Amino acid sequence: MTKEELIESGKLELYVYGSLAPDEQQEVHEMILKHPEVKEEVDAIENALYRLSTYTSPYLSARNYERIKTALNIGGGRVVNMRTNKIITFIGYAAAVLLLVGIFSIYSKYNNLQESFQVVSSEKRAMETDMEKSKLENAVFEELREGNFTRVTLAGQTAAPTSVANVYWDKESNSVMIDGKGLPEPPEGKVYQVWSLTMDPLTPTSIGLLDNFDENDMKMFRVANVTTADAFGITLEPAGGSESPTMEQLYTLGKV
Repeated sequence: MTKEELIESGKLELYVYGSLAPDEQQEVHEMILKHPEVKEEVDAIENALYRLSTYTSPYLSARNYERIKTALNIGGGRVVNMRTNKIITFIGYAAAVLLLVGIFSIYSKYNNLQESFQVVSSEKRAMETDMEKSKLENAVFEELREGNFTRVTLAGQTAAPTSVANVYWDKESNSVMIDGKGLPEPPEGKVYQVWSLTMDPLTPTSIGLLDNFDENDMKMFRVANVTTADAFGITLEPAGGSESPTMEQLYTLGKV
């Protein structure tokens, strides 16, 4: 625990009251010896406790005491010094301690409320994120249902035999979406690049990158529109993509 965390934790008040467990009491004592700021805070708490107890203790000024003493001597009587009322003094100290304990209790409840509020806020943000993801998923599936999409299955190639992907191509609107759920996570510094291919002559055209692959839970990606294609392929390329496909890193390929 840092000195700032210790000062904010409320343990110093309990240290002054002597209410900490022995090991915690020793831990605070060591921090006091090590950090002047902690010692100053403890001194401030002790001074506050002293002032509170002083305010609640009975007070008799020296001038009033001398007047009473003189009046009693007029009759020839003997002045007897009376003892301080220990009960009243004790009540004063007890009231001061109870006040500080009450303050600490309120402070602890406030901290607990703050923590509860932060948990609720975090849960609310998580729910909002989930709702946004659900809306996005619904929008994608709604588009797939309403559109005239042709599905092209891309099978795994030599570089990644177990890989698989699907291309959804609406030949009327030319829009293309890639389902990359069957692709492994790309290595750091690499990105999947999607290509449309025409066969005569063989011409690959980049239609997009599957960026932020690890952050896309659906693994659904919209790429550039395609007007004509005989096949689609996906290669693994350096971050930022390549001008032409790296055939040694051809992960999936499929004919339309």
